[in-house]
Amino acid sequence: MRIKNRSVIYYTVSVCCILLLAWISLFTGVKDIRVVDLLGDEDKLMVFFISRIPRTLALILVGAGLSISGFIMQQLSQNRFVSPTTSGALEAAKMGILFALVFSPEASLMVRMFSALVFTFLSSLLFIWFVERVKDKNTVFIPLVGIMFGSILASISTFFAYKNNIVQNTQEWLLGDFSAVMQGQYEAIYIILPIVLISYLYAERFTIAGMGKSFATNLGLSYHTVVNIGLMAVSLVVSASVVTVGAIPFVGLIVPNVVSMLIGDNLRRALPLTAFLGAMLLLVCDIIGRLLVFPYEIPIGMTVGIVGGVAFFLLILKKSK
Repeated sequence: MRIKNRSVIYYTVSVCCILLLAWISLFTGVKDIRVVDLLGDEDKLMVFFISRIPRTLALILVGAGLSISGFIMQQLSQNRFVSPTTSGALEAAKMGILFALVFSPEASLMVRMFSALVFTFLSSLLFIWFVERVKDKNTVFIPLVGIMFGSILASISTFFAYKNNIVQNTQEWLLGDFSAVMQGQYEAIYIILPIVLISYLYAERFTIAGMGKSFATNLGLSYHTVVNIGLMAVSLVVSASVVTVGAIPFVGLIVPNVVSMLIGDNLRRALPLTAFLGAMLLLVCDIIGRLLVFPYEIPIGMTVGIVGGVAFFLLILKKSK
């Protein structure tokens, strides 16, 4: 009962914080827009609906989606340090976009997203296959191998990008940036909404599948089906995010660990708070990036990378004790 009451308090506070941060995000930028301006100034009204609202919605959806993706991967691998950042998923998505552009320079957004989805799903399957077979289940060893795997994929992508003279394009994907998000260019992110619903419905199944194939089978669960659904959900979120706003590190790593420390490991109870905190993290980092060097911007990938890197280091120190 105490945990449930605590969860309700966390949910309430999180929703209030998101609403406040979203309000700040909507009215923060180079163009000074006030509430009264929306009643009569057509230029500011256009900026508000074409740029500010899509950007804020994208921040909330990407933050929620990446956080939930990290929670799913941690459940399936039974490792606190596994996430799209430490499993090579982000690098695989960038490789998928690269190959789409190499074979079809005029590839549409959906073609690039499909290519990123295929590469991300296959790399995630390979990573989970490795986790199942490795004998050393050390908490730090598995994500370090995932980081090495991602570095290999990034090196291959850089090589082909250099051969095809599109290195500059690949560098743009290294840091997430919401400054270019506008109406008509971010709608692919809405795919995160059904993924959140699927994740909630399959919460217990993901937890059981993470306990191992034999355990899941004994409980009458189709292990490979559940794993494939989980990895497909993660791949859809990652590919949609990378195609739309670029790679954003550490969100799926830090937020699930914080939620686990707050309310425990019950995935169904933790998923809503995970989504809320992920959205809050991106909103805060984006607002900071817009204000630090105003009227210029610091890419959100940099601010999240600094915060996430420090948090990752502290988590490793905590687990090592």
